[in-house]
Amino acid sequence: MSQFWSPIVQTLTPYVPGEQPKLPGLIKLNTNENPYPPSPAVATAVHAVSADALRLYPDPDSSELKQVLARYHDVQPNEIFVGNGSDEVLAFTFMSLLKHAAPLLFPDITYSFYPVYARLFGIDYVEVPLNAAMEIDTADYESQSCSGIIFPNPNAPTGILAPLAAIEALLIKQPNAVVVVDEAYIDFGGETAIPLIRKYPNLLVVRTFSKSRSLAGLRIGFAMGHPKLIEALDRVKNSFNSYPMDRLALAGAVASYGDEAYFQKTNAAIVESRVQMTAALEKLGFSVLPSHANFIFARHESYAAAQLAAGLRERAIIVRHFNHPRINQYLRISIGNPDECKMLIQTLALLTSAH
Repeated sequence: MSQFWSPIVQTLTPYVPGEQPKLPGLIKLNTNENPYPPSPAVATAVHAVSADALRLYPDPDSSELKQVLARYHDVQPNEIFVGNGSDEVLAFTFMSLLKHAAPLLFPDITYSFYPVYARLFGIDYVEVPLNAAMEIDTADYESQSCSGIIFPNPNAPTGILAPLAAIEALLIKQPNAVVVVDEAYIDFGGETAIPLIRKYPNLLVVRTFSKSRSLAGLRIGFAMGHPKLIEALDRVKNSFNSYPMDRLALAGAVASYGDEAYFQKTNAAIVESRVQMTAALEKLGFSVLPSHANFIFARHESYAAAQLAAGLRERAIIVRHFNHPRINQYLRISIGNPDECKMLIQTLALLTSAH
């Protein structure tokens, strides 16, 4: 600590992202990055941005990208907010929509940035436990007094999907609370809540280019909802940084949405690998939660998760282990390319063969 710190800094426990080690020959399955590169159209578009253009500020409204997103998702441009990665979009959401007298609700096992944001912005919150099957039971949120609700769908780190009908029932039961559905992983097998924004002015859907579109390095996120919700996000953005999206990111994002065939092909490959890896892990004695994401959440019946994670690391494979009482026997394993998945299974077979 330092005498120069503001008081709030002393109270913060920052979010800890998955590590990004620089080790040769590493198989990196710990941060849910896409194992495939983005569409070749993205590189072409980024290279086409002239050096002279970089001396100019980017479009503060991301107008071209909003038009592209609006056409694709069948919404209006004024129902879209674009930000520097979905983490920034979420931060603006917490500031602009989720700080009220009544508490914010989110699951006890979920994206661990939520409690960090809540503490940073001084938001009272209540963690709602997942049920015995590690699912988000939206009925648990329907009668609680709150001013906002946020959860990922599929949830992270479990990968379990909440049905769209359950989300709609929650919107009906909590008409005075903002409901934020964080759809970072929805493209890997779930049904999006975007069509519901026409019926429910309290719904905000947050998306990212980092996962299914392989653009974690460009930092692009967006939200969709009623124009009044989007206006609140814009007011915060324009009080903080009017130009969050750089020209290269905007060019790459637009190009990504122009190559639907590539998008569908790589997503299908990830889903196929997920199915195969789940079956292979179950043969090795793992219990695997039903995932609709680009990762799986698994525990072994006889081996401690920390022990397995350490054994994998010694063999240059890293996965994510969370030291949380309810999930400390689980490993979250990102879906890699077929060779990486094969090596993971072979190594786990070795580590569990003594049983």
